Amino acid sequence: MPFISTKTTANITDEKRNEIKERLGKAISLIPGKSESWLMLSFEDNLKMYFKGDDQKDTAFVEVKIFGSASNSAYDALTSEITQIVSSVLGISADRIYIKYEEVEHWGWNGSNF
Repeated sequence: MPFISTKTTANITDEKRNEIKERLGKAISLIPGKSESWLMLSFEDNLKMYFKGDDQKDTAFVEVKIFGSASNSAYDALTSEITQIVSSVLGISADRIYIKYEEVEHWGWNGSNF
């Protein structure tokens, strides 16, 4: 039950969105027990964002929420992969990408909770 939300100042074309979707679908398996079959994604582009007081360079904020928990090494691997994806597809410098993780104890789906 992972959820990945990507917010960015960059424009995300349909082609880029599909590429990111496919690559995140593979990358989520870096977290043991997680797969694309339960992955939900959202994208917000063309946002006005400031990083270090500057709004002149593209920036991205990616939030990853998972049901349960994962190891630090799994998060490290996923951070590296998400950074690579966002940087290569959207042309955003790695030092302008934040990634936040949240472990969720209660997760509802289909009218009940896991």
